[in-house]
Amino acid sequence: MSRLNILVIDDEKLICWSFKQQLKKEGYSVETAESGEEGLERFKEKYPDVVFLDNKLPGKQGLELIKEMKALKEDCYIIFMTAYGTIETAVMAMKMGAFEYVNKPFNFDEIELILENIEKKINLDNELQILRREQQDKLNFNHIIGTSKSMNRIIDLAKKISQSEATTVLLLGESGTGKDLLARIIHNNSNRKDKSFVTINCASLPETLLESELFGHERGAFTDAKTQKKGLFEVADGGTVYLDEIGEVNVALQVKLLNVLESRVFRRLGGTEDIRVNIRIIAATNQDLNAAIEQKKFRNDLYYRLKVFQLTMPPIRERREDIPLLVEYFIQSFNKQFRKSIKGVTDNALKVLMNYSWPGNVRELRNVIERAIILETDEWIDTDNLPSEISGVKPPTKITDVEKWLEIPEEGFSIYEIEKSIIEMTLQKSGYNQTRAAEMMGVTRDTLRYKIKKYKISQQDG
Repeated sequence: MSRLNILVIDDEKLICWSFKQQLKKEGYSVETAESGEEGLERFKEKYPDVVFLDNKLPGKQGLELIKEMKALKEDCYIIFMTAYGTIETAVMAMKMGAFEYVNKPFNFDEIELILENIEKKINLDNELQILRREQQDKLNFNHIIGTSKSMNRIIDLAKKISQSEATTVLLLGESGTGKDLLARIIHNNSNRKDKSFVTINCASLPETLLESELFGHERGAFTDAKTQKKGLFEVADGGTVYLDEIGEVNVALQVKLLNVLESRVFRRLGGTEDIRVNIRIIAATNQDLNAAIEQKKFRNDLYYRLKVFQLTMPPIRERREDIPLLVEYFIQSFNKQFRKSIKGVTDNALKVLMNYSWPGNVRELRNVIERAIILETDEWIDTDNLPSEISGVKPPTKITDVEKWLEIPEEGFSIYEIEKSIIEMTLQKSGYNQTRAAEMMGVTRDTLRYKIKKYKISQQDG
C-alpha cells in the first residue's frame, strides 16, 4: 500500500530516476516531470500529497508553480530544491507556501526524514480533525455533571467566557476535578470551535523540548533540528492552546510565555521573523500559585496576566450532592461501552460513595464505577464490588492456628462437608445477608451463590 503520492519536477533526468528508484523501495508512489508545464499537468492529474520542485525549469519556473499548485491543492506539501548560493530564492519559496527546502546535492536519508515528518504531520492533522468533529458533536456544557451551587456558578461563568473575546483563562483545582474537560467545552462552544484545540502537559516534557513544542524551531536551530517545525502556538492560530500544569514551567520560559500573552507575537527557536497569532490560551494547574510566587517559582506578572478570567473547580467533597448524578451518568456511559444493563447502585453502596473523601475527585469516582460495572453481574452495584478502601470492608482475618478452632477426627473428614458447614454458619452469623457473608469469607457474592446452589443450602432472604 502506497504511503504518499509524490511528484518530482526537475529537468535533470538522473534526479527524477533516483527519486523513483529510492522512494518506491520505501513504499511511496512517485511520478516525475521534466518541465514546468508537464509538472503542472501531472499535478492536475494526480493531485499529489508531496511535490519536490526544482526552480530552474524549462518553461514555467518553480516559484511560479508554487502559487498555482497551492491554489489547486492547498494542503499539498511542496519541497523546494535549490542549489547552494540561492538561499534567498528558497526563503521566497517558503514565504509563498513551500513546506521545506533542500540544497542540492542532497542525500536520500534527508529526503526520507522529510517525508516521514510529513506523514506524521498528515496523521496528526487527520487526528485533530477527527477530534474536533467528535468534540463538536459530543462535548458541551451538558457534559459537566452537577447541580450544586458551586458548579452552577462555574458553568454560568464558563458559558460567558466561551462566547466572549477573552483570550486568557486560568483553571485552578485539584487533580481529577475536570479542568481538562472544561477547557475543551469552552473551546467547543466558542467562535473558535472550527479551529484547532491543542493541548500540552507542561510537566511531561523537559524544559528545552517544551520550548520547542510551544514555539517551534527553524532548521539547524539546535542538534537534531533537521527540518523546520511549527510550534503549537502557530498550529493553533485562530483556535485554543491548553497549557496543562502551567505551574511546572520554569521561570525563564515563563518570561517568554508572558510576552506571548501580551503581544501574541513570538519567534521560532533559531528564527529571526516575528510570527503573529490569534489564539486563546487556557492554562491549568493544581498548584497553589500564590505559594509558588512567594517561593520565587512563579512570576506574579504572569499569574496576574493569566487570571483575567479565573475558574476554580471544586473537589467532590465540597459538592457531595452531585455524587448521585455523577454515579448515574457514569453507569449509563459504561453500560453502553461494556454492553451491560446495570440499573444503578444500592442504597448501601450510595451511602458508602457519599461518605468517601474522594482524594482523586471525579476521575477516581469514574474509575470506581468502571471497575464495578465490569465486575457486577447483578442489576445493582453493591458494596462488594467497591474497593475496600471505599467500602470500609477489611479483608478477612487469616486464621493461622487452625487447630484452635478445628479438631481433625481420626477417621478423617469430607472437605466438602466442612465447606458447606462454614457457609451455613457464616450465613447464620450474617443474618443470611449474602453480601455480608461473602465479605466475611473473602469471596465474591457470585462465588457464594454458586456454593449455595452447589451444596443445596436452604436460602433465605438476605
